[in-house]
Amino acid sequence: MNTSWSWEYRHYDPKTERLVESLCTLGNGRFATRGSAPETTADAVHYPATYLAGCYDRLTSRVAGRTVSNEDLVRLPDWTALRYRCLPDGAPPGAWLTPDHPTLRHHRVSLDLHGGTLTRRMFFVDAEGRRLGVTHTRLVHMGDPHLAAQRTVFRASGWSGRIEVRSVLDGEVVNAGVDRYAALAGRHLVGHRAGAGADGTAWLSCRTSTSAVRIGLAVRTSTRPLAAVDRACTATAATQTSVLPIRRGRPVVVVKTAALFTSLDRPHADPLRSSIGRAEHAPDFPALLATHEAAWQRIRSEGGLRTPGETGRILRLHAFHVLQTVSPHTAELDTGVPARGLHGEAYRGHVFWDELFVLPYLALHFPETARALLMYRHRRLPAAREAARRAGARGAMFPWQSGSSGAEETQSLHLNPSSGRWLPDHSRLQHHVGSAIAWNAWQYGLATGDTGFMYGPGAELLLDVAHFWSGAATWDPGLGRYRIRGVVGPDEYHDAYPDAATPGIDDNAYTNVTAAWVLARALDLHRELPAARKAELFVRLGLGADDLTGWEEISHRMYVPFHQGVISQFHGYGDLAELDWDTYRARYHDIRRLDRILEAEGDTPNRYQASKQADALMLGFVFRPAELARLFSRLGYDFDDELWARTVEYYLRRTCHGSTLSSLVHGWVLARQQGPDAWRYCREALLGDITDVQGGTTGEGIHLGAMAGTLDLVERGIVGLDPAADGLRVDPVPFSGIPGSSFSVSYLGHRDIRIRFRPGRLGIRVPPSLLGPVPLVLPGNRHEWIAPGQERWFHLPTG
Repeated sequence: MNTSWSWEYRHYDPKTERLVESLCTLGNGRFATRGSAPETTADAVHYPATYLAGCYDRLTSRVAGRTVSNEDLVRLPDWTALRYRCLPDGAPPGAWLTPDHPTLRHHRVSLDLHGGTLTRRMFFVDAEGRRLGVTHTRLVHMGDPHLAAQRTVFRASGWSGRIEVRSVLDGEVVNAGVDRYAALAGRHLVGHRAGAGADGTAWLSCRTSTSAVRIGLAVRTSTRPLAAVDRACTATAATQTSVLPIRRGRPVVVVKTAALFTSLDRPHADPLRSSIGRAEHAPDFPALLATHEAAWQRIRSEGGLRTPGETGRILRLHAFHVLQTVSPHTAELDTGVPARGLHGEAYRGHVFWDELFVLPYLALHFPETARALLMYRHRRLPAAREAARRAGARGAMFPWQSGSSGAEETQSLHLNPSSGRWLPDHSRLQHHVGSAIAWNAWQYGLATGDTGFMYGPGAELLLDVAHFWSGAATWDPGLGRYRIRGVVGPDEYHDAYPDAATPGIDDNAYTNVTAAWVLARALDLHRELPAARKAELFVRLGLGADDLTGWEEISHRMYVPFHQGVISQFHGYGDLAELDWDTYRARYHDIRRLDRILEAEGDTPNRYQASKQADALMLGFVFRPAELARLFSRLGYDFDDELWARTVEYYLRRTCHGSTLSSLVHGWVLARQQGPDAWRYCREALLGDITDVQGGTTGEGIHLGAMAGTLDLVERGIVGLDPAADGLRVDPVPFSGIPGSSFSVSYLGHRDIRIRFRPGRLGIRVPPSLLGPVPLVLPGNRHEWIAPGQERWFHLPTG
C-alpha cells in the first residue's frame, strides 16, 4: 500500500520481514540502520543492523579445507533496541511484546520518502481485552551525520497500570545476515566497554578486530513522564529500565537519541567522548525532526525526479535509497559505492563496477559527491599499480571487489546453494572495471568542466588505466589485430572455455571496445594537459613517447569478434552449444541463476550460448549509437543500425537475467531503439527490489546500481541527456511507459537547471547567475544557448 510519498506495508509477514527491513532502511550517507522492529534481535526472521560507510574488517576462516580471508562491512552495535511489557493493575506481568507475539492484531510500517522517517505501528490485544498501541518513529539525521533518533509512543486502552521499558544499547552483534556466508567468521567487534550515566545516557565503545577502527556509540534515553532508571551493564551492552504509569489518555513516550563517532572521522577525536557529548547535548526529537526534514527538502530539490503514477512512486523510492547511501555527506568521506548500499551484508559491502550506473546520476545532481567517489578510486591507485606489477602488467589494475585498501577482495571460493559445493571464483578477471572507472571520470569532466580534477587525479586515473590496457593487449599477426586474452566479461557465467585447464576467455567485445575507448580518451586528455603536467605525469607514471604511439595504434587495431552477422560476446562464443531454454524453463521455472542450476547438474554455462546478464549489449548502455559507430570506424569495422539491431535480438534470446542490472540495460537499449519489449524490461528493473525478483536477495541489501540506473534510465536514456564537449546534448525518445518527467541538474557550474520533458516538447530553465549561457545541442545537431535567468521551450520530433 503506497501513497505518492510513502511506502507502506499494512500486514506483518515473517517471510518478508527482511525484505521490509532492507527497503525501510534509513541512512544519511555516513551510516544507515535497517528498518527492523526495535523489539527484535537477529534471528531467522529479523536482522537489526547498522553499518558505517567505509568501516571494514578482515577475518580468516576455514572453508572447504582451505584458509580464506575476507574483508567485510562491519555490523555495528544496535542502538534501536527497545523491550517492553505491560504491568496491569491487579494482574500478573504481561509478556515481552514483539511483532511475533500472538496478541498482535494490527501492524503497519510506513516509510516517509518526503520527511525521511520510518514509522512502525502495532496494536496488541490480550485475552482479557486489554489493548496497547505502540508507534515507533525513527530517523537517521540527514543534517547531522552523527545523529539518529527513535521516538516510541505507548497508548493503553481498556486497562491502567504501568509499562516496563528497557532501552538497550547492544554490542553483542556479529555479521550473520547472509546464509551463504555462514561458514565464514563474523565476529568483527572486540574490546567492548559499556556503561550508563545518571543523566540517562548509555555508552558503548569497541573496535574492529584487525582494522582497529575505534567506535563510540552513545544513546540518551528520555521518558515522559519522568521515571526512575535502573541501569545494568555488561561488557557488551548497557540496559536502562524504567517502569512508567500508563492509562487511557495518558500515553508514555520514550525517545532514544543516538550519536555515532569512530576513529575514521575527521578531525580525529576520541570516539567515545565525542559520542557521549553529542548525545547529551542533541536537541529534542521535534527539533531533530524539523532539521532532518529541512535537510531532506534541500536534497530532494537537487536530486528529485518527477514522473507520474506508479513509476514515479518507485523512482522516488529508488532516489531515496541512492541518496541515503551516497549523500552530500559522502563528499567528506573516503568511501566507494557499495553494491548493496548500506542496507545489508551481501557482497560483504564491497565496491564493484556498480558506480558505472550510479555516478552519471550523481555527476548531474551532486557533483561534489561524484568527485569524492572518484577520489576513492584515485587514493587506491597505488594498490592498483601494485596489483598490476604483481601480475606482470603495467599501469593500474583495479580490483573487481574493493574495500578499505583497494586490494583485490574477490573471494577465491564461492558457495553454490543449489549444490552445497564451494567452487573456484574467477570473477577477479573482470578487468573491465578499470574502464568503468575511466568512463566515470570522463563523464564527470564533461558534466562539470572540472579541469582541476581532470588535469589532476582524473588524468592519473585515465592514463594509468590506458597504460594497463596497452600492456594487456597483445599483437596477433594472423589477425593483424591486438587481442586481450584471459578475462571475464560482465556476463560472469563464462569464466573459461569448455574443458580448459586455465580460467578466462579471450577478446570479450565489451572489454576490448571499452579498452580501445580508454586509450583514445587518454590520448585526447594528454593533448589537453599543460606542458608541465604532461612532463610530470610522464615521469610519475613511467611513460614515454613510444607508449603514446602504442596507445594510438592499439586504439585503431583492437580486435572485435563477430559471428553470424552479430558482435560476438567473446572470441568463440558462436561455437558454443545452444541451450534448450524451453526445457530448462519448464523444469525449473525460474532460471535466473542458471549457473547454479547447471553446476548442480554437473554441467557448466561455459559450454553454452547462455548469458547471465547484458554483456555485448553493455556497449549500448555506455555509448550512444553515433559514438559506437565512431568507435567501430576507428577500429576499422563497419557498424550500422542493422548490425546493432541483430546483435540486440541475438542476445535477448540467450540471456537469463541473473543480475538486477540485466533488465535495466536491456530496457535502456530497447527504449533507445523504441523496441516493442522495452517497457517489459524497464518495468522489471523498476520492480526488481520491491518485489525481490531475485528471490530473497533484497533482504540482504538493496541493489544500488539497479536503483540508480532507473533514475539514469529516465534522464539519460529516455530524455537523452548527454554531457558532451560541445554542450549538453538532449535527444529524447518517445516512450509510453514514461511519457514525461521533470528534474533539475547541475552542468558546467550551473546549479538547479530545470528540465521538463513532455511528448514533443522540452522546457529548460537556467536560474540567474554570473555564469555564461548553457550550450544545448538538440536533435539534428541543432545548437542553442540558454542564458542565466531564461526559460525556453523547444518542439521535438515525435517519430
